[in-house]
Amino acid sequence: MTGLLGAVLMLAQVALSFLPNIELATLLIVLYALCFPRKVALGSIYVFVLLEGLIYGFGSWWFGYLYIWLVPFLLALLFRKNDSAVFWAVVNAAYGLFFGLFFSLTYAAIGGFWAGVSWWIAGIPFDIAHCVGNAFSALFLYRPLKRCFDRLAKQFFTQNASSEKLS
Repeated sequence: MTGLLGAVLMLAQVALSFLPNIELATLLIVLYALCFPRKVALGSIYVFVLLEGLIYGFGSWWFGYLYIWLVPFLLALLFRKNDSAVFWAVVNAAYGLFFGLFFSLTYAAIGGFWAGVSWWIAGIPFDIAHCVGNAFSALFLYRPLKRCFDRLAKQFFTQNASSEKLS
């Protein structure tokens, strides 16, 4: 299940790659954290990160992916009791807006403080697009994907738990 969910993240990323900073990974990671066991959700993030490196190369950007995708995962765990699509649209929008700031930490570590600052400032227009894309994707897709993932988790993990008890 972990590999499959990581592959879905990768597929969603590639499918929308022609749009600058419009992605479904943030929403999917939030939903994975809300619907699936933590180890499965966390593992899927690192399958995704590994696939990104294998496809696009392990450049300096890749090191940021080792921590940047933990942010929506941790936010989902922190606010897991909230089931409002509007709430998650706001959270995902904020994450998109601050993505460049979070990511600039990698460049600050590699090239110094001002390298990180200049990288962040240069990316602000992309962060705005990321913010808007994340807001709309969560607003319109949160509820249907949540229902789908809840059913999938109930069927898959309840079924596996029952079969493990029998053996």
